[in-house]
Amino acid sequence: MTETHRDSRVPDRETCVVRYLIDRWAAETPNDVYAIFESGETWTYTELREKVRATAAGLAAHGVAQGDHVAVWLFGGREGILTFFAINYLGAVFVPFNTAYKGMLLEHVLHNSDARLLVANRDLIPRLAEVDTANLEAVVAVAGAPDSSPLPWHSFEEIAQSEELLPELMHPIEPWHNQSIIYTSGTTGPSKGVLSSYLHLFTNAGPETWHFVTGTDRFLVNMPLFHIGGMGIISVMLARGGSIAVMENFDTERFWPFVRQTETTAAFLLGVMATFLLKQQATESDKDHSLRLAFMVPMTEAATELHQRFGIDIYTIFNMTEISSPIVSDPNPTKRGTCGKKRDGVDVRLVDENDCEVGVGEIGEMLVRTDRPWGMNSGYYKNPEATAQAWRNGWFHTGDCFRRDEDGYYYFVDRRKDAIRRRGENISSFEVEAEVVAYPAVREAAAYGVPSELSEDDVMVAVAPVAGQTIDPEALTHFLVERMAYFMVPRYIRILDELPKTPSAKVQKHLLRGEAVTEDTWDREAAGIKVKREALSA
Repeated sequence: MTETHRDSRVPDRETCVVRYLIDRWAAETPNDVYAIFESGETWTYTELREKVRATAAGLAAHGVAQGDHVAVWLFGGREGILTFFAINYLGAVFVPFNTAYKGMLLEHVLHNSDARLLVANRDLIPRLAEVDTANLEAVVAVAGAPDSSPLPWHSFEEIAQSEELLPELMHPIEPWHNQSIIYTSGTTGPSKGVLSSYLHLFTNAGPETWHFVTGTDRFLVNMPLFHIGGMGIISVMLARGGSIAVMENFDTERFWPFVRQTETTAAFLLGVMATFLLKQQATESDKDHSLRLAFMVPMTEAATELHQRFGIDIYTIFNMTEISSPIVSDPNPTKRGTCGKKRDGVDVRLVDENDCEVGVGEIGEMLVRTDRPWGMNSGYYKNPEATAQAWRNGWFHTGDCFRRDEDGYYYFVDRRKDAIRRRGENISSFEVEAEVVAYPAVREAAAYGVPSELSEDDVMVAVAPVAGQTIDPEALTHFLVERMAYFMVPRYIRILDELPKTPSAKVQKHLLRGEAVTEDTWDREAAGIKVKREALSA
């Protein structure tokens, strides 16, 4: 791209590419704080650059070059941020995995990623012995030595203290180059790897998208790096020259003390987080804090109470990994259930099953495209069929159904896809079913979401037994706990002789979903079986 042919919709490298942003702020605001951690550790922009370059040099010494895919199996924290930025500083592609992955799902993403190097928490590395590790050649262990590893491993601590980067490794990085591959749950097949450019990530929450977030803000990061909500916020504030306050996990009791301690001004409240905060005992100090705004997704009636009780402005958006926040609300929207209005720079249509426009007030699938080149996903990695299907007719098909009122406000209605959303996690019904039918006594299974008393969904599965066998739901649950991410393990199991089907033998999930939790449904939580995320070494 030359200056004489610059497209005004495409910002320069120093505005949206990680390497140049880190160099820019270290030169312009060297002593400004970029990150504050729960331990009390802080990084200025000068320190951020030094640490990122040292980590990048260590990765380069282990063969990572521009364009390479590097898999990352970390929840977040200082090592996660360093790894994320160091990979991008080299011009390599950041490929994060959910730390709950195991079994077939882990094997699938390892194969799809084409990564030769994996940076992982030490506690996760033994899981690799249970799967085909595809192209992986080595592992970088974070938080100490792994108990066992099927592959050669190196210490992250040693890599992160490497010598200066060699100039010949520093090839130019452009805004349209691939920055990451983020896995999003599929519904009719395995998880898909979303190709995201630097410009896509920048547009996702850039100044023209989240115009109310500025470089003077300090944004709370309490979501994992393998979610767009985690890596996106980290990138948002880097692009603005702002700062982040890193909280390892959302914790109701620690939330407000941490906000006050770090002088945090912005936060993202996903799923039931807002509900948990409101259930705390009201105190005279409820408005004694630095927080000025919060995103609430999904927006519920609790938004008004949050605004009034804590004195913060509440915003909401509609977004997904593949797109770039096409719908954004005003502060404290008064229309119940709205996601907001279409933002500038994006086109939105609501259509029927033939991609024909529906009228105001009618329900249709949301289609999206941006004015800016590379402002959305670049397709699904190694999945041209899914890419073509999603991008048919020149529009990205979200799979989500909305209605629009006469004032231009959008309202989420339902998911056309069969995904399940539980406490902020998108879950593939396909992947749940694949694990359930691996149980010897299960002949067929259908996974679907049913309303949770907390918000969003709980996972329910209907199963039919192999002829002559019986299914013990408790035994099936223990089988699944060993094979599945904790958030995917069904809460409800319903045993039927036969699943309802269409004449073409397709399971009619809408009938099962409509019946929801029936009297003959087994409830894991009522049986006293609770499944939690495994704690990792600090």
